[in-house]
Amino acid sequence: MSHDERAALQTDLLRRLVDRLLEAGGEQAGRLRAGGVTSGRDVELDSLPRLPTTGKQDLWSSYPLGMLAVPREEVVAIHGSSGTGGRPTLVGYTRADLALWARLCARSLVCAGASPSSVIHNAYGYGLFTGGLGIHQGAVELGATVVPLSGGMTSRQLRLLVDLEPDVLTCTPTYAVRLGEAAMEAGIEPGRLRLKVGIFGAEPWSEALRTQIEELLGLKALDIYGLSEILGPGVAVECVEAGAGLHVQEDHFLVETVDPESGEPAGENRPGELVFTTLTKEALPLLRYRTGDIATLSREPCVCGRTLVRMSKVLGRRDDMLVVRGVNVYPSEVEQELLSDPRLAPHYVIVMDRRGPTRLIVACEQVSGGDGVQAEVEGALADRLGVRADVRVLPAGAVPRTEVGKAVRVLTWSEGAPPLAGLG
Repeated sequence: MSHDERAALQTDLLRRLVDRLLEAGGEQAGRLRAGGVTSGRDVELDSLPRLPTTGKQDLWSSYPLGMLAVPREEVVAIHGSSGTGGRPTLVGYTRADLALWARLCARSLVCAGASPSSVIHNAYGYGLFTGGLGIHQGAVELGATVVPLSGGMTSRQLRLLVDLEPDVLTCTPTYAVRLGEAAMEAGIEPGRLRLKVGIFGAEPWSEALRTQIEELLGLKALDIYGLSEILGPGVAVECVEAGAGLHVQEDHFLVETVDPESGEPAGENRPGELVFTTLTKEALPLLRYRTGDIATLSREPCVCGRTLVRMSKVLGRRDDMLVVRGVNVYPSEVEQELLSDPRLAPHYVIVMDRRGPTRLIVACEQVSGGDGVQAEVEGALADRLGVRADVRVLPAGAVPRTEVGKAVRVLTWSEGAPPLAGLG
């Protein structure tokens, strides 16, 4: 679409969304009316930054399904993400929502290089988490062959990667590393696999980790983005032609970046918190949902020809930012530095030692090189972060591997024994 065509479509969909929210009542309708909005005709695209926002706290406050905009009997599926205190964030889907999700996942798979003739090895977890079932239904919609492995059972995964010869692998980036290392341990060279592309999401990952995965598995590693509150995977994805920024599906989502503190627009190509408006969802439409994810947005032309706005890889999360002696540190910055050093394995844990004045400890594994690695890594991290980190170089296998779910990268040490052996 041209810019003008897309703007006209988005304006129409935004006005319809506002009318639906006002009709449904509830917290979002109340905030709109408090801001002087009584009809969809009152809003334009350029008025979006002045409209009220929503956040995860709203979903928690209305737990379990108090923000539905449709009758409960129209909900045919429920997904969600983990929350605090054992309280998950739950999201309802109508039949139309599931059909939309399947289409957008199919579109994302094609953008990343899949086709109806592809065999897609899906190692995302199946269940309440949206990753596994989202990619699965997208593959079915596309007409590809999907192998629903879910997470774990790594030896079985390797057997089917060899026997079924899939060309597409979908899983978290940390599990892709685990599969690559397990393949090496089993004597399976990357050349024995027929994988062409990997579509990895559900957790922030760096360019350095992309390089590691591509070397381990002999494929092109691409990023995919989504969250259950907005829809699930398929909100944005990197294209196979460039692999440089994730194309946002702008005919279904409006995306902004705002300053995490003030909420004011961050501006193009400047890091900010991603804010999404769901233009076409039925069961749980959200106006200006603050995701907590930090990224940049760019409208620079892409070699693939798509005119969609591109978001960068997620740089970190607003609530994951670590404050060490007044300096803000994102775990992704630590990962980028560690994984750019070929002497280190792609496994690490960041420990916030709070037993006294806050101290940053970075535990990693060394795979090559002699003495002096620890001091050199400490110096490199200090230069990058602007704060000193105590580096602990541990033997191979000391950092726990993740086979199911998302990797735990940050631990807190408040008292007692260290949360990981070798940190004392």
